[in-house]
Amino acid sequence: MSRIGKAPITIPSGVTISVSAENVVTVKGPKGELTQRLDGDITVSQDNGILTVERPTEQKRHKALHGLYRSLINNMVIGVTEGYKIQQELVGVGYRATNTGNTLDLVLGFSHHYVFELPKEITVATTADKGKNPTIILESVDKQLLGQVAAKIRSLRTPEPYKGKGIKFVGEVLRRKAGKSAAKK
Repeated sequence: MSRIGKAPITIPSGVTISVSAENVVTVKGPKGELTQRLDGDITVSQDNGILTVERPTEQKRHKALHGLYRSLINNMVIGVTEGYKIQQELVGVGYRATNTGNTLDLVLGFSHHYVFELPKEITVATTADKGKNPTIILESVDKQLLGQVAAKIRSLRTPEPYKGKGIKFVGEVLRRKAGKSAAKK
C-alpha cells in the first residue's frame, strides 16, 4: 500500500469537496476554487470530514496514481485554505524587478527588459529595499501553477556558480566554485 496514498485528508471547516460523475474533484474554500480530473480507476470517498483516495488493484500504475492524486488533492485543500507563497531574489549589480498589476518587468543585465505577463491566478509583489537584493513575491492557491511560473522566471537568469549572480529562491543555498585563480596556488 502506498504510504502517501493511504493517508487520509482532513477537510478543514469552510472547505467543500465535490466529486462529479466524470471523476473531477472540485475543492472550494475561502481563498478560491480548484479542480482536478482524476484517472477513471481511482475512487475518492468522503466521510465525516475525512477524504480517502482508493485504488482498485496492486498494479504498479495504480500504485503510482494512488499517491499522486492524494498529493494533488491535499495540495488543493491547503491552497484554498492557506495559499502558497514563493519568494525569489535577484542577485547582481543593476538587477531590478518592478510590477504593474500582473505584469512583471525585469532588468537582468541584458540589453533589453524582460516583460513577463503572469496568469490571473497569481498575484505578484516586488520589493527593492536599499542595501538588499530586489525580491519578487509570488502568491497563489494553485501550487503547480505557482511552481511552474517561478521556475520560468528563474530560467531567465539562472544563478551562476562563480559569483552567484542570477535569480534564486530566498533561502536557496548555491554550490560555489573557486575559479581559476584558486587552481594556480
